[in-house]
Amino acid sequence: MESCGTALSCMPAAFLLLHLGLISSMAHQNEFQTGITGGEVTLNCTGIPPDSQLSRDTVVSWKYSDTLLWRMEKNNRYWKKPTFITGRADIKMQYKLCLWNLKLSDAGIYTCEYGTHKVHTSLHIFKLTISLDGHFLQNEVPELILIQNSPSPLPDLSIILFDSNNKRITPKIKNKSRQKYIMDLKKLETMDSGTWVCQVHSDSPLINQNISFAVNVLGFQNPDLERKYATVDSTVILSWHLNSQNIKLKEGFTGQLNWKQQESAKSHKLLDFSVTAQGQLHETEKSNTFLFEIPERKPEGTIEVKLPKVHFNHSGQYQCQLEYQGRHTQSKIELVVMKVSANPAGPLSRGANMTLTCQVSGHLPPNAYLRWERVNGTEMDIKNSKLREVKLEVNISAAGLWSCHLTEDSDKKISFHYHVEEASVWINYVIIGASVGGSLLAFALGCLCIISGISWQRRRQRAKRMAQARQYLLENKTCQCQHRLKK
Repeated sequence: MESCGTALSCMPAAFLLLHLGLISSMAHQNEFQTGITGGEVTLNCTGIPPDSQLSRDTVVSWKYSDTLLWRMEKNNRYWKKPTFITGRADIKMQYKLCLWNLKLSDAGIYTCEYGTHKVHTSLHIFKLTISLDGHFLQNEVPELILIQNSPSPLPDLSIILFDSNNKRITPKIKNKSRQKYIMDLKKLETMDSGTWVCQVHSDSPLINQNISFAVNVLGFQNPDLERKYATVDSTVILSWHLNSQNIKLKEGFTGQLNWKQQESAKSHKLLDFSVTAQGQLHETEKSNTFLFEIPERKPEGTIEVKLPKVHFNHSGQYQCQLEYQGRHTQSKIELVVMKVSANPAGPLSRGANMTLTCQVSGHLPPNAYLRWERVNGTEMDIKNSKLREVKLEVNISAAGLWSCHLTEDSDKKISFHYHVEEASVWINYVIIGASVGGSLLAFALGCLCIISGISWQRRRQRAKRMAQARQYLLENKTCQCQHRLKK
């Protein structure tokens, strides 16, 4: 009975302790919040009733650790204005504390108090910086630094990046401590310009923070090495397109366009260009090596030169180089020029041969070859070069339109059409004899004639008849006759 009575007497005490613990937990709330340097956060005074429900004697205050930030007493509000937060804080409705232009040092415990109620908010701050202020040239690798600060022990973070195309990127961590993470991103391309996201995660405390940052990549949209094909005496425009539609050109970007005929040859500067304070490209010609023009109308952010009449020795590498703060990137266009010649030059006589030569400048890719063919010809009129041969000759005996093609795999890159004319043919006959009568003389004089535009078979028949006439005149020795037959 005594023991039972003792047990019964303990029950009210247990309920009292449980009730006091519940009141204590309700009177003290702990919250967690993250912020990013340069951004803003709003810290809630959770559970505080509206002003109309607060007694006149209620005191509301905000503290940072033990430093008083703000206090409201009998509807009189005032700031203590500590130096570290001056001009960067305000109190909103429901006594929320708003902080902006956050600094790494703002991390800490912020406490809202009203009556016996306290709300403790642990503010965790991240600072993300990118090298070169986020402005890069293509093929550069940015460095990313993430720093965290917290009043609690610093957690171990996992970091994932998403590029401007929302493609997941795993950074290469060069140096790591609990406070600072130093990472290398990937080698940049012009298409990477835009807003990237750094996703930071921790299990304890639970953190899922997305931090956005800008990446500006200035470079060429051209391939690293582009080939342009042209025939002699044609017009060619060489263009380098900057990705200026994705980023704004900044004053300080400069560049130049150089040309050299071979890899080992001396380089010649064709023009300089720079970006003005207004973000416009300004170009200056620098070379008289050969005639070229700078087109007045061209797309924005484009470096362009025009060769109005290409010569064979205009071939070679045209290198456009972009420079910014001591770094540079470049893009090359290789101009390949084709020419055709004939030996002997001039019309092709019947029964004669002619050599046609097709030649291209520079080196060809491994899958490229030359081909000669006669338009509307036969398989016998086709000749291919070996792969990568830059010169192909063909011996012909038929006039007409001949074409030389430069082909990569099955793609015809360029063609040169050459018309071989057929020479005029004269057949001379000299017939010697004596005049015996007017009728025979008239017949002999009638032998002088010109026949053109007939088929070879008709010409052979006419030549046979003329030979018979010649034989007749010689046998009768009646006249002298010269006959010319024009093809």
